[in-house]
Amino acid sequence: MAEAADFQGTSASPARRWLRRTGALLAGAPLLAGLLQLPAATSADAAGQESPQAASGAGSVSVAVDSLTPTAPTEGDTVTVTGTVTNNGKQPVTGAHVDLRVGPSLDTRSSIDALAKKSDAVQGPAGEAVGSKYTEKFSKLTPGVAEPFSISVPVDDLDLGRDGVYQLAVALSGETAAQPWDQVLGIQRTFLPWQPEEAGTKTKTTFLWPLVSDVHMTAETGSNEQQTPVFSNDDLAEEISPGGRLEQMVSLGKGLDVTWVIDPDLLASVDAMTSNYQVRGEDGTTTSGRHQAVAKQWLSELQQAVAGKEVVALPFGDPDLASLAHNGTTVTGSLNHLKEATDAVDSTVPTILHVKPSTDFAWPVDGAVDPSIMKVATSAGADKVIARSDSLQDDLSYTPSAARPIGGGITAVVADSRMSTAFQGNLTKASASTLAVQRFLAQSLMLGLQTGKQRSVVVAPQRAPSVNQAQAMAEALGALQGGNWSESQDLAAAAKAKPDPAANRKVPSAKAYPTSLSNQELPPEAFEQIAKTQGKLDSFKVILTDESRVVTPFGRAMNREMSTSWRGRNVAAEGYRHDVGVYLGGLIDGVKLIKKTETKLSGRSAMIPVTVQNNLVQGVQHLKLRLTSKNPTRLKIGGDAYEEQRVAVNGGHSQSVKFTTSANANGRAKVEAQLYTEDGQKYGEPVTFDVKVTEVTPTVMLVIGGGVLLLVLAGFRMYTQRKRAAAREAAEDATAEAEDDADSPVGGPQNPEAPGDRLKEESEAGSREDAPQQPSDPAPDTAAESADPSGTGERVDR
Repeated sequence: MAEAADFQGTSASPARRWLRRTGALLAGAPLLAGLLQLPAATSADAAGQESPQAASGAGSVSVAVDSLTPTAPTEGDTVTVTGTVTNNGKQPVTGAHVDLRVGPSLDTRSSIDALAKKSDAVQGPAGEAVGSKYTEKFSKLTPGVAEPFSISVPVDDLDLGRDGVYQLAVALSGETAAQPWDQVLGIQRTFLPWQPEEAGTKTKTTFLWPLVSDVHMTAETGSNEQQTPVFSNDDLAEEISPGGRLEQMVSLGKGLDVTWVIDPDLLASVDAMTSNYQVRGEDGTTTSGRHQAVAKQWLSELQQAVAGKEVVALPFGDPDLASLAHNGTTVTGSLNHLKEATDAVDSTVPTILHVKPSTDFAWPVDGAVDPSIMKVATSAGADKVIARSDSLQDDLSYTPSAARPIGGGITAVVADSRMSTAFQGNLTKASASTLAVQRFLAQSLMLGLQTGKQRSVVVAPQRAPSVNQAQAMAEALGALQGGNWSESQDLAAAAKAKPDPAANRKVPSAKAYPTSLSNQELPPEAFEQIAKTQGKLDSFKVILTDESRVVTPFGRAMNREMSTSWRGRNVAAEGYRHDVGVYLGGLIDGVKLIKKTETKLSGRSAMIPVTVQNNLVQGVQHLKLRLTSKNPTRLKIGGDAYEEQRVAVNGGHSQSVKFTTSANANGRAKVEAQLYTEDGQKYGEPVTFDVKVTEVTPTVMLVIGGGVLLLVLAGFRMYTQRKRAAAREAAEDATAEAEDDADSPVGGPQNPEAPGDRLKEESEAGSREDAPQQPSDPAPDTAAESADPSGTGERVDR
């Protein structure tokens, strides 16, 4: 894209410097003409161009600029440059000296990019040396040894001209035995933003400060009342500990004017660590977490840092909007998870941070958008999408403001790609960090110098900056906020700023989406697996007396399964989804039917018990147990082919449900027990067992009945015999009394029983004993239980 800088007029001080520099150039013209007569092999041009002979040893010494202070100098400052020079060649370098060189001001943002790509190339222009008194000398540079340097120079002696971005180079010159002449052997270029006075129109800059991490919490919780959470690892404790990545993000961001962009899952995870929690080891065992104090301290620091600041909350788990748009929308229920993740913000961020966040913004990965991503990003209620200028590109000679309406009430907030990507890459070395800071400031100043109109710029860095990247971001942002050309602005204000009418408002097509990003997306199988887990959860929750103990942790786990943090980690992502599914399956299997062996049914009818076991902590309800006969002509359940009964079992208990059965024929009948939810869906695996019917035949029934009758008659005979014996004893007693009376003086003999009468009574008694008796009520279908040991089959409960 073409870029041009519309610079303003120079101030009085830069004008004086320009006149002084021009005068010096005119005065040295004769000398320059004489130098041009020398052989080319022994000269170097005054602008810093090295001859081919001098360039032949280029790169043998590396120059590292570890610090440049101040990063954006003003009038009266002293610029100090520190770093190291290292001889990478095989020969010592003698007569070595380091000096500073100031090149001409750069004209466009593209020229800054071009210079950054060849910052250590000795063949390019290096600029004019500041002066011999601002030089550090080394008698000899030994191969492989790094030597430090530090050069300070008043900014007035740099002879900077008008406001702008200048090239500042640190060059190491010297000679070797193979090339015994003074030449540049190493160089490092950086940028020097120059805006000594307050700009008439300042750029409004919004800097996003992201607090996002990987997935750490599992779906598993303890069976206690507190539902102790289980973490897949202890990495989060390391991140929030002093010196850790997230600890640095909070401590560095505390003193900056930034917009905090936070994943509620991170807050929920750290909040869970403030109480008892478990950490699963590589061997599968869990141990108690020990970082409660660290978690409390981090949350306390964060609460102080965000107080009074703008906080933007991402949906819970930071779902990958591009993956969902490209691979998940065809799977039923996927968009529902995005809505649930957005709704979860209200129960997380305000409770933990005590601030009300904004949920109006969606942030696709790297700000890359296409129509499907825009549609998904706004489906859960967001009406603003954070894009990036390398995706939603403009063909303009300047950088427009970030906000631009794209139709349908949606606003694309386009972050500046150059400034947003300035802190990517390896910044562990101080030299890399310093170059990133200076490049960021240079791009910001150049953007402000393009036009006299005020613009709103948004910077959206990478989601999870490293410690070194965060430190570089903080340094650059601190310098920017203390500079003369920019002022801070909230993201909400940037989204409401007046859009540039010439800015591009057309969302790029799906074909323009970067292949490098699409290769990292979650595959369609991931969303299918999530949908399968959701289906199991839906069937499971209807039987629970307290579904929140299961729905909440598994709902949040499925949000985490869609996290942006899984990009490029497909194996780990699949493993996490698998573990969630396995754990849910284990809970579902906690409510099950106890397997039965063969059941014996001796008789026409009996009760068959089926046991339901609940190994969960909470009770289950809204279940039906159906017992079905596979041979209803032989065995009926409840008078039909099957019977259903409602089931409710307390946590940690079992319950036996009894079914009435009736047999019509001997033999085996297969029976199936199956649990159902109230809506008719099968729950768990069925239990199938055999019922062996051993019905008693009519002949045997007659024999048994006759035997019972004989027992009754024998009992009656024993009764009559005892009655007759009692009568005889009474008669004998009466005879004895009569005889006693006859012998007594006052009474005569009594009338004794005649022998004939006694014989008559015995005859009648005998006749009564031989008379037929009335049988008792018929015996039941089922025989009395035998006292013998039971067989191998299970006896039914009658």
